[in-house]
Amino acid sequence: ATEGCQVQRCADLHGVQAAHLERASLVFLFASMGCAQALSEQVRSWLQRYPRLTLIPVVDYADQEKAALLLEGGCVDYLLSPFSEQQVATLLQRQALADNCADELVCHSASGRRLLAMAQRVALTRAPVLISGETGTGKERMARYIHRCSGRPEAPFVAVNCAAIPEQMLESILFGHERGAFTGAVSAQAGKFEQANGGTLLLDEIGELPLALQAKLLRVLQEQRVERLGGRREIALDVRIIAATNRDLQQEVAAGRFRADLMFRLDVLPLHIAPLRERRDDILPLVSRFIASHAPGEGEELLTDSARRALLGHDWPGNVRELENTVQRALVLRNGLFIQPADLGLEAPGS
Repeated sequence: ATEGCQVQRCADLHGVQAAHLERASLVFLFASMGCAQALSEQVRSWLQRYPRLTLIPVVDYADQEKAALLLEGGCVDYLLSPFSEQQVATLLQRQALADNCADELVCHSASGRRLLAMAQRVALTRAPVLISGETGTGKERMARYIHRCSGRPEAPFVAVNCAAIPEQMLESILFGHERGAFTGAVSAQAGKFEQANGGTLLLDEIGELPLALQAKLLRVLQEQRVERLGGRREIALDVRIIAATNRDLQQEVAAGRFRADLMFRLDVLPLHIAPLRERRDDILPLVSRFIASHAPGEGEELLTDSARRALLGHDWPGNVRELENTVQRALVLRNGLFIQPADLGLEAPGS
């Protein structure tokens, strides 16, 4: 399973040198190397210094509580000893895909790293994924990450915002139409399902999909075939469906606005992106990313300590989108070289 990999073995935690970790992508951490608390503290220290490092504890059946503590510290998965070569091969495959997509998402917090590990696992399947989270948490970016980690990154990725398209146009856009299917249909048009064939279709804001179209979508998901409006021929599909919503679909079902059978069809592999206020360890790394994007050549040292405290203390109701807008505005409006709290335009706590 380690073919093509460089392997470095260390007898204990003290034998793990900084040079090893700087070069490493994946570290198997045997639980027998120390007590759970010492291992957990070591994990937090390593991940703070090497945020792209993936740590996998290897535990005996009786030590699974130790594994749970290490997962809370930021480990993304664990192996139960004895394990098979195939299990290691699967981990290495997933890690290779993740390394190729390393710049797609910023997830330094423990919850973010666990979410990323889950996304890497579901990416290797073709089952539907439902991504939930507040507005601005990065649901579309997560969908693109799953697509890139799927092993078919060159295949099409097609996104449709179900809330942004008028109901009378949405059916044609999703399923396509033949010439003459309705007034104005002067030529045949492939729908988004056809355009995404072989790849991934993101149905963003799926909770806004009208009930009439929900039944047709359910049939397409069940049959893996689509028929254009005005057409007589079914087109076979090989499409990975990712749905995203900022609504609670169970509440929508209870209110009669969403079909329960469609929710269960979509909710095979659920991923929930926590709001930024619940993963504050991601705030400053995200700020660094945005500074590099909007002010190339300048770094996080632009932030004063008081500006960092202001960023960490804000609740970010608009989540990552609000954070990026705030950083971009501060870069333009700052008075002087450094970004001060006043340049961020954030309300003071309690105001």
